[in-house]
Amino acid sequence: MTQFDLTLQESHLAHLRELLGRDDGTEASAYVLCGSARIHSDPWDRTCRQRLTTHEVLAVPPEDRVSASGNHVTWSTKTYVKLLKRAQAEGLVVGIVHTHPRGPEQFSDQDDRNERELHRLAQNRNGTGTQLLSILLASDSSIRARLWVDSATALPHHSLRVVGRHLVIHREVTKVASEVFSRQALAFGDALNHQLRHLKVGVVGCGGTGSAVATLLARLGVGNLVLIDDDRAEATNLNRLHGARRSDADAMRPKVDVLAAEITGWSIGTRVVPMQAWAGDLLCRDALKSCDVLFGCTDDHDGRLFLNRFAYFYLTPVIDVGLAIDPAMESGFRELSGRVTVLSAGAPCLICRGVVNPVTAREEALKRAQPEQYERQKREAYVRGSGNPAPGVVTFTTETACMAVNELIQGLIGYRGTEGWLWNQTRRFDRFLDHRPGTHQSPDCPICIDHMYWGRADVDPFLDRVG
Repeated sequence: MTQFDLTLQESHLAHLRELLGRDDGTEASAYVLCGSARIHSDPWDRTCRQRLTTHEVLAVPPEDRVSASGNHVTWSTKTYVKLLKRAQAEGLVVGIVHTHPRGPEQFSDQDDRNERELHRLAQNRNGTGTQLLSILLASDSSIRARLWVDSATALPHHSLRVVGRHLVIHREVTKVASEVFSRQALAFGDALNHQLRHLKVGVVGCGGTGSAVATLLARLGVGNLVLIDDDRAEATNLNRLHGARRSDADAMRPKVDVLAAEITGWSIGTRVVPMQAWAGDLLCRDALKSCDVLFGCTDDHDGRLFLNRFAYFYLTPVIDVGLAIDPAMESGFRELSGRVTVLSAGAPCLICRGVVNPVTAREEALKRAQPEQYERQKREAYVRGSGNPAPGVVTFTTETACMAVNELIQGLIGYRGTEGWLWNQTRRFDRFLDHRPGTHQSPDCPICIDHMYWGRADVDPFLDRVG
């Protein structure tokens, strides 16, 4: 049977609690509209899954409210029917949210009866196959969710994520103690180890920073890794590609295979799936959609632009990692810094930060898809030629990777405090300086200012990218 996951925007959950909180202890209700991501085959379990992502929260209009008490809430379906019409037109799923301020902490028999009727109404209005999401905000602050797929079947949530300044994941976990991570538990407790063991993480780009990130994640105890890179090992990688040997470079083995073999050989419990491909390739979609968090360690603008959109469409946090080494002509460095940027609902995007150049991304996409056309346009000066290889030093790539993986820990447990992730941080290695650069977001940015794409998940064309 298909598994069902739910991801809520942190701001949406706060808005729902504000809308539904009643000083008099009566029940209350609201609506949500959700995007839907279909995962045909999870790369680790080969299961078929569906992940809903909240796109918009709507209050029940005052004129629709009928009655409420400490153990019931009733409202007219007039607005519900309008939302069904909109959902059908926009490819969304309607959800209802209600509270149990006096308990029970689970869905009640009355909830079952009412929701079956609402689901029948949805199917009569929008056709067979129409789904209904139901979310319960219980009195103990817990969250329950289920998805009605037919009048007799409501799938309970398998995993529930809250994404924003933090990454909070609610799922049933098997608590397995391991002596490998016992010293880590002395610092953060067993709860983090259990959480990491069930975490699903993707690393896009497995070069100097990416290979360091992947090995650190495995050593940290992350249970499920997918590695995505279409490049192969070569001699110039051996000074910073973790896990690589001269024989790998001589054989031109895919970087993801080299790294996967290294991590698997440790036998510390990490399941690794290598995928030799560019992140935007069709065969990577299920893997990316299955992840709880992604690390962007690619050095191309097109890959970063792709992940930039993916983070907001699918409400999957992306921790983007960059290293800049620019030697001065005579001595010293014009630039020697590592950067870690978190992309999540509420964060400025990479375009607004000036990290990604859309023109360069277009040129890279052309080179990948139509190399002959790229060479012709380069000759005609419509695109720029490739530059010299970028400098690479293992100590700096690894330190930047440490910054990125530590930011994952911060998002999960807040070891620096309750403020959550830093959206952007840089470390100037040659000057012993850490910065938290801000940005002036474009008021017209369709990614991080306009919320039209947040939580939309699967759309056609994918990520609403044409070409």
